[in-house]
Parts: sequence; C-alpha cells; structure tokens
Amino acid sequence: MKLNTKQTVLIGLSFASILAFWQFYDQVIPVILENHFGASTLLTNAIMSIDNILAVFLLPIFGAVSDKTRTRLGKRTPYILFGTVAAVAMMVVLAVLTEQKSFIGFFVCLMILLVIMSVYRSPAVAYMPDVTPKPLRSKGNAVINLVGYIGGIFSTIAMTFLVTSSVSDNGSIAYNSFIPIFITVAAFMLITVLIMTFTLNENKIVREANIEDSAEEVSSGKKLEKPVFISLIFILASVFLWFTAYNGVTTSFSRYFENRYGVDAGGSSIYLTVATIAAIASFVPLGILSSHLGRKKTILLGIVLMTVCYGAIFVLPDTGALMYVIFAAVGVGWAGINVNSFPMVVEMCHSSDVGKYTGYYYAFSMAAQIFTPLFSGLLITKLGYNVLFPYAVIFSVLSFVTMCFVRHGDSKPAAKGSLLEHFDVDAD
Repeated sequence: MKLNTKQTVLIGLSFASILAFWQFYDQVIPVILENHFGASTLLTNAIMSIDNILAVFLLPIFGAVSDKTRTRLGKRTPYILFGTVAAVAMMVVLAVLTEQKSFIGFFVCLMILLVIMSVYRSPAVAYMPDVTPKPLRSKGNAVINLVGYIGGIFSTIAMTFLVTSSVSDNGSIAYNSFIPIFITVAAFMLITVLIMTFTLNENKIVREANIEDSAEEVSSGKKLEKPVFISLIFILASVFLWFTAYNGVTTSFSRYFENRYGVDAGGSSIYLTVATIAAIASFVPLGILSSHLGRKKTILLGIVLMTVCYGAIFVLPDTGALMYVIFAAVGVGWAGINVNSFPMVVEMCHSSDVGKYTGYYYAFSMAAQIFTPLFSGLLITKLGYNVLFPYAVIFSVLSFVTMCFVRHGDSKPAAKGSLLEHFDVDAD
C-alpha cells in the first residue's frame, strides 16, 4: 500500500490556495485597516478576530453539508471550485473599494469574503482523507502541508514586491496601490484550484480508493463507540490547548522581543522564519519517526520538545545562536504535532463524516485562536511580558496530559523498505 503522491499534491493545491489567502489576509488587511482607513488598533484587532469566530461555527456545518453532497463534480470539489471563484471575485471588489476608501463597503465585502472562505475550507481539507487509506493519512497530511506552504510562501514573496510605500511630507508612511497584491494572490488562488479541478475526477478517485471503515472504530449506526468518543474529546481538547500555547506566543512574539531584548519586529521575525523552515525540512524525518513510534508518541514528543523550548526562551538572557536553534526545534515540534493530529481525528470517524470531523478539528484550533489573544493579553497587561512563555509552558503541559488519555486514532509502526514508505503506517 503506497500513497499516490501526484494525486495528493494536486489535492494539496486547494490548500495552497487557502494558505495563500490567509497569509495575505493576516499581513495586508491590518495594514489597510490602520494605515489606509485610519482604524484604531482595537477596531483592527476586533475585525481581524471575526474570521476565527465565523470558523468555529461554520467549518463543522459546511464540512457536514459537504459530506452529504453528491454531484457530478464530487462532494468536495463544488465547494472548493465555486468557493474559490466567489472569493476571488470578492477580492477584486475589495481591491476597488480600498482604492475608493469606502470603509463601509470594504467592511461588508470583507465579511462576505470571510464567510465564503469558511464555506469551503473544511471540504478542501477533507478531500485528502476521502481518497487516502487510513494508514497513509499522516504521509498524505505531510504532503498537503508541504504544498500548502507553497501558497503561504508565494503570498509572502508577492507582498515583498507588490506592497510598497513612501514617506509623506509629515513623516508618516503612505502605502501605494493595493490592487496589484489583491489581483496577484487572487490569480494564484484561482489558477491552483483550476489545475486541481481539471486534473482530478473526484468521483473516480473516490471509487478507486474504496475507503473502508474499521469495525473497531465506528458502530453500525455511524456513531462513535463510547471509548472512541472519549478519545475524540481528549484529542480535540489537546488541539485547543497546544494552539492556545503556540498562538499565545505568536500573537505577542514581536512585542515580547521588543520589551525583553530590545529587538524590533523586523529583527524578531527571523526567528519565526527559522521555525517555519525547520518545520518544512522536518516533514520526511517526522514521517520516519511516526512510522516507528506511531502518531500519538510522535505528537507527545513534539509537545515535550516545544515545552522545553518555551521554558528555554524564558530563561535565556539574550538573543544569539542558541535562540535560532531553539526556534528551529519549535518548528520541528510543531510540525510533529500537526502532521499527525489531524489524521488521528479523522481516523476515528466514519468515512461519510470526514468533512464534519475536519470541521471539528479546525473549530477547536480556531477557538483557541480567539481565546488566547484575549487571555494572554489580559495576563500580560497585569503581569508584564515575562508571563508569556510560562503561559505557553502551562498550556503545553496541559495538552500533554490530555493527549495521554487518547486511546484511538493511532497507527501501528511497521518496518519499511524506502524513505518515502516510512510515512506508510499500518492500521490498527
């Protein structure tokens, strides 16, 4: 049993499209709100949190709706294709409204765009497990993440060249037209999804995959057995907790380095870049590790690694070479968690519920991203920035504890004959 890598890469193009959008959204929209429309930091942060709030409610709903969809294009492809087309059209409208400085129109269209993105995110992510045998889903998820990073990297590079500014007479920064970056990212999103749509026949590859559910994992009534349900609750709790730790750090990261080390945002961003590069480079080695240890143990090791790193950053007196090593380790630990956690969630569900459970996974991660900026921000306000990494340690340790109670969704290790096959793990 081997993963169809070419097919998985093509499916991953939809994820690349999505990550390209969110990378653009997270970096460009706040600039437009604050520098172009003059919104306050509080209003900007409030608007930027709306996507997470929508995701908590909409991702499980549209994941479940897509589970029951049957069309000539398949059950996931219609949402991905028409959702992308609608999102691209709305981005063009947003670009025009930005130039016209119509804040009300911009805000309304932005909300519509966020709803559209929530409609097809779960179907896009659920596509891979639909056509990938359960033992191969960790490898499939690694491939999907690798392809997805291409989208994020594309947007980052595009923003470097297309988001330009000049210094006005009063010394303030004045940004030039945002239309080029809107159009470029929108074109990338559309092209990648069109390639996926016209090169893959979803109904055909679903039939060929012939995914079967294990009798040990689901009951005949398509409801989870109690032990599996308990495992699901614990792993979703773990997802919430480790995202609370990690996003608590990333939310206040630049300001922490300014306050503690006197390093500006541009200087501190290199550490997160190192973490990202380390994560990308570690996917294959982590596949080898998970094939020997199983998904759960690999996740636990990732949590331990990140917890140690959080603690090390807290006690490190200054920046330097060791800081780069620590953040590289953070990237490895984070990759180990994410490559294996999503496959564990969908491993527990019936094949007809993959979209719904994909929505659950992302809803819990998004809930953490709503909770942690507020809670960590409150603690920082009262106790100062030194509380940030102890905060991360505590929630990371809690995620380790809850993860220990997960008894299902894992895989048996098996000896493999090639490097890529080290991703291929046997089912329970």
